[in-house]
Amino acid sequence: MLKQYPKSVKVVYKNFPLSSHKFAKQAAAAALAAERQGKFWEYHDELFKYYRNLNDKKFVEIAQQLGLDEAKFNKDRHDPAILGKINLEYEEGEALEVKGIPAVFMNGRRIQNRDLGKIQDIIEKQLKKGQ
Repeated sequence: MLKQYPKSVKVVYKNFPLSSHKFAKQAAAAALAAERQGKFWEYHDELFKYYRNLNDKKFVEIAQQLGLDEAKFNKDRHDPAILGKINLEYEEGEALEVKGIPAVFMNGRRIQNRDLGKIQDIIEKQLKKGQ
């Protein structure tokens, strides 16, 4: 959708670490630490490849694989500002009654059917409304 509508669609990613996943909050912090080095999406994608095998060692391995400054990465992933952002985004999700992930919203409305064709239809309708 981003390629098809580069001027009209924007993705805003919010963290909602599930309590059922032991390393979810640490993974979110690691991805935000990678963001500080311009590698959020690359790190994010790697996390999802290894989501069943995450631990502190894997977080560092991914950072090394992506060529991140390891000392900065390790410092940043424990930064209270990053941890505060994760907590704030989690609270926002709770206020929106998010129960699981992924949760998709468009212009403040929750999209239940996340089929790409359906999302494209919704985008088209929103664009026509805006004209």
